[in-house]
Amino acid sequence: MSGPYVTGNVLDAIGSGDGVTAGAVGMVAAAGATSVLFSGCRGSLFMLLMARLRQSLSLRLFSHLVHQDLDFFQGTPAAELLAQFSMQVPRVCRSVPAGANQLLRSLLMALVVGGFMVRLAPGLALLALLEVPLGIANRRIQTTRKQALQRSMLEASARTASGVQESVAAIETIRTFSAEEEEEEQHRWNLAKELRLKEQIELELAFFTLVHRVIKLAIRVMVLFRSHQQLRDGHITPGVLVTFLLYQDRVGGHVQVLLYGFNEFLTNAAAGQKIWEYLDRKPSGNVGGTREPPELQGHVTFQKVSFTYPGNPEHPVLKDVTFEVRSGEVTALAGPNGSGKSTAVALLERLRDPGSGTVLLDGIPLPEYEHQYLHRKVVLVEQDPVLFSGTIRENIILGLEHCKESELQEAATAAGAMDLIQGLEQVWDTGESQGDGAPLGQILLILYDGAAQRWVRTGLAQTVLVVSHRPRVLDGADRLVVLERGAVMETGTPAELRERRGAYSRLFQHGSHTRIHLHGGDPELDLPLC
Repeated sequence: MSGPYVTGNVLDAIGSGDGVTAGAVGMVAAAGATSVLFSGCRGSLFMLLMARLRQSLSLRLFSHLVHQDLDFFQGTPAAELLAQFSMQVPRVCRSVPAGANQLLRSLLMALVVGGFMVRLAPGLALLALLEVPLGIANRRIQTTRKQALQRSMLEASARTASGVQESVAAIETIRTFSAEEEEEEQHRWNLAKELRLKEQIELELAFFTLVHRVIKLAIRVMVLFRSHQQLRDGHITPGVLVTFLLYQDRVGGHVQVLLYGFNEFLTNAAAGQKIWEYLDRKPSGNVGGTREPPELQGHVTFQKVSFTYPGNPEHPVLKDVTFEVRSGEVTALAGPNGSGKSTAVALLERLRDPGSGTVLLDGIPLPEYEHQYLHRKVVLVEQDPVLFSGTIRENIILGLEHCKESELQEAATAAGAMDLIQGLEQVWDTGESQGDGAPLGQILLILYDGAAQRWVRTGLAQTVLVVSHRPRVLDGADRLVVLERGAVMETGTPAELRERRGAYSRLFQHGSHTRIHLHGGDPELDLPLC
């Protein structure tokens, strides 16, 4: 900042015949060295702040998302969530420290340099600083336009990524219906919309940049004209004029950075608006239960439970459902597709909460149990389990702390995967598992088309609830609960229900499944009828 002042004094000294003094040279060198030192320290500090901010924001966003309810994930495309982590979090974390750095430095320098200009030549300073309000007006108009276009651009990018993800995930369906060209055309349309928005952003940026340069040039011409008059009249010296013009360049640059940084900060904040919405969103349902009884019997009761999905409130999935899952027994849920079996399981796992009625475990409503405790005791073994990246050990003990080696082996044996695991080179530390992970320490086990009796006989589960269409699996249960159109039609033992010739018998008489023989592939497959 002292460089232009010293330069002006040197020029005046040369003009008066005194020459360049050693003190003036020393002041210029000291000013440059101090500026370089403080700039380097400031840059390093903000780079460190940027890295810490990104780590903190990513962790906070991920922690907040994993605790959201299922309705949130079903209503939000996965590509949009991934875009927040891969694009918006880094962008926000860059803009906040960089913006703060630029704004604070430019604001301080603009005020100090502006004060020097007013002290040197008040009339010229007022004329030169006219660039500030005109630049602010120009930037404000540009920012309003850019924020709107930026939001549209983000929505278009998320739509394109979501379309690609859906096409890849459903490639078999696309191939079945020969819809490759339709998907290609849709993707082309999405990319074209992105391109149009990007071109519009760039064109408007070029236009507003041109307007700002015209304003700056006009102010510079007026300052030169007025300074020529003052120099001719002897109000200022050549050294003061040079110092003023150098300061004008600097203050113009600082004002430009100030305006650009502030507007860029607002634009990035608007682009990261979704992040703040996700962080402010509160998950539905009560997860603040505290009960952790030392022993559970595993007796489940559905009391007049009704449930409707938020996206289709006029069509209830469960209607006043009441039944029991007794401790020490294998209970099976049967019914045609769409009868509400999976929804009942989701309520029992507390993946959702009933709209009315209560689900009880040992006579206590599920929301009163501590979240992790409940999911250690009530375990779902899906027909096609999801395997996470990591070792076999990490997949089996997912969600469990301080798991013993004996419990790990017991779970693998119960899942029928022990022989496969022991035959692998790295055994438990192998990176991929083909066996079904078996949960440990469960009281109530929920199976899809699984062999249920062995879990009770081996003592690995106290109570088992099976969801199946297969007659062999259903006939092996102690009790059956038959659902139809979201209501309980009948309950009893398999023998009792067959003798009644009611809903359970109709389930197989009408052929809820058809058996198809495939030549050259699997010998036979059970497929649900539409």
